[in-house]
Amino acid sequence: MAKEKSINQQSILFGIIGLLLGIVLALLFVRSAVNDNMAGMMRMMGIRQNQEMMGASGGMMMEHEGLGMQDMVEALKGKTGAEFDKTFIDLMIEHHRGAIDMANPAKTNAERQEVKDLAGDIISAQTQEIEMMRKWQQDWGY
Repeated sequence: MAKEKSINQQSILFGIIGLLLGIVLALLFVRSAVNDNMAGMMRMMGIRQNQEMMGASGGMMMEHEGLGMQDMVEALKGKTGAEFDKTFIDLMIEHHRGAIDMANPAKTNAERQEVKDLAGDIISAQTQEIEMMRKWQQDWGY
């Protein structure tokens, strides 16, 4: 009887330890997922990101990648002509990618259909505008 009681207590102890480890692992996973989803929104709101992070395209970072909104406006000051055009297009592509990054989770996570529809419209419109600006970059040698 004492041996059976000891086995039951040991089983309960192992169960509690397993439950606690599961909770800790779940919290770490959720924290990582939330941080990843926040990156696009932070860029859109003008909050600087770590420069080592990859760009929204998953590729090489552009010259202005990770700039906040105010930094983007400042980057245009004093520029004119082709220099202004090139910088404006570079920054606008980054801005649009941030909007797309922000809209993607809204398509699945939003409660209201209106928000989901808006997210879809943003993704469609901003993707088309990025393609247009990339064509300009190519056509104009930027």
